[in-house]
Amino acid sequence: MKVIGITGGVGSGKSALLQAIAEVYRCKMLLADDIANFLKEPGQSCYGPLVALFGSGILDEDGCMDKKKMSDMIFSNEALLEVVNEIVHPAVKAYIWKCIREEREKKQVDFVFVEAALFIEAGYRDMVDSLWYIYADKEVRIDRLQQGRGYTLDKIHSIMDKQLEEEAFRAACDIVIDNSGSLEETVEQVRRNLETNEIM
Repeated sequence: MKVIGITGGVGSGKSALLQAIAEVYRCKMLLADDIANFLKEPGQSCYGPLVALFGSGILDEDGCMDKKKMSDMIFSNEALLEVVNEIVHPAVKAYIWKCIREEREKKQVDFVFVEAALFIEAGYRDMVDSLWYIYADKEVRIDRLQQGRGYTLDKIHSIMDKQLEEEAFRAACDIVIDNSGSLEETVEQVRRNLETNEIM
């Protein structure tokens, strides 16, 4: 079983690509954002520390984290964001390691794909056999975010400005997958790289 890291800028199409890959290969998908959201739920490891940090006002009427309130509070507060990351990132990393160990023991999949936008910054590199950068032209990314998520240009640029430059992604990753075209073309690149790089 091989573990492959997937990263890239917002709007690069990582989620859609992973869905397509899952239809072709025996694999397990671990999405860092989904795991982080799970770990923020009541009873999970990040819930208590985050409530202690933000106070009970961060909770909705069901006692769950109000994602919008949290996002609004940390969006322009770098110091607070850093504290949140110190709580969440180690917990997500530990959860991913646990899942990888479980999949190795079960021996039911050929690949585990670990996806995280902050893969490099969060220090996840040591858990994968190969790290892939999902690239897409900036204009394509902007169009996807406007059409698919309804984001304004201001919001798109504010998110992009906080992410790594393309050169940093390319320098840190082993393989670059160009997802500017059709999904079928991108999946073919994945197949080719899995085979020619002897990851299979």
